[in-house]
Amino acid sequence: MTLRDKLPERTRPYLRPGENTEQVFLAQSGPSPYFLLLTWLTFFWIRFYIVVVTDQSIILVRARYIMNTKPKKSDAVEARVPRHTRIGPLSGLWASTSNLGPKRLWIHKRFHKDVDAADAARERSDEFRA
Repeated sequence: MTLRDKLPERTRPYLRPGENTEQVFLAQSGPSPYFLLLTWLTFFWIRFYIVVVTDQSIILVRARYIMNTKPKKSDAVEARVPRHTRIGPLSGLWASTSNLGPKRLWIHKRFHKDVDAADAARERSDEFRA
């Protein structure tokens, strides 16, 4: 199983009844990941998240520090924002967004397609409502 198959299963307990997962991707907060080139001390400020985009909301699930693809057991849901929130546009190796709660999140390029798909689905649902 790939990571994209495992993440929805691991985050299913944090969904509300009736919510369906549309996209799941990883993100991290803290200083710019480019600072790792200067010093390893930035690891102390990094926090890892699993971002779950559902048909009703966008959920920020705290991930473990060592195994950052697994949610923390206690107090895992950091934030829940409305589904109509736009995440992108993203560009570069590490793109930042501050639309998903109180913290700036850094999203790696390998997940930019997931973010684009989530934003496209949001726009389609907005057109459907209008």
